[in-house]
Amino acid sequence: MRAGDNIHSVVVAWMKIILPLVALGLLSTVFLFSRKVDLDQVIPFSQIDLTQRAHDQGVTNPSFAGVATGGEQVSFKADKVRPDRTKEGLLLAEEVRAELRLNGGAVVNITSDFGESDQIEYSALLDGNVHVTTTTGYDIRTDRINAQFDTLRAETPGPVNGTGPPGTLEAGRMLLTSEEEDGTAHLLFTDGVKLVYIPPKQKD
Repeated sequence: MRAGDNIHSVVVAWMKIILPLVALGLLSTVFLFSRKVDLDQVIPFSQIDLTQRAHDQGVTNPSFAGVATGGEQVSFKADKVRPDRTKEGLLLAEEVRAELRLNGGAVVNITSDFGESDQIEYSALLDGNVHVTTTTGYDIRTDRINAQFDTLRAETPGPVNGTGPPGTLEAGRMLLTSEEEDGTAHLLFTDGVKLVYIPPKQKD
């Protein structure tokens, strides 16, 4: 055997011992300098969310639909709904969206920050930044509106303001109701109506 081959064999043998030891040393330093992780730690927001849901018994993105006695279609949606613990059949809602499809073809959309729906009385109270729009051209804002779903009726207890086909308007109350004879819906403004007429633009 040549001397060079003998030296080469010795070097290879030592490298087989040294390299694994170096790798083991580097691996140990990774664990020494890494941050300790507590595997028993609970994620705080996850626990809060579960506790809140169990306490509120809420439902997210629910929707309800029905038909009034006059044949009008009524739908009710919200981001979140939970039952009221103080009154049976009362639901508390957030970010409410209601749609009334009238027999004549017109559609009334109502949105509000909050709402209460009484499942026994077939009524709802929409509260906070109430916005009413209709496909006939009305855009009305108010603080609160009471709605009855079995017989189509929606009424504001306070003042309203907005725009409509005649122009800009203000009124002490607004009432949406349907006549029992023909089912035609009427939008009425009462209690001190102020109307600024805006003539339609003439076509060239």
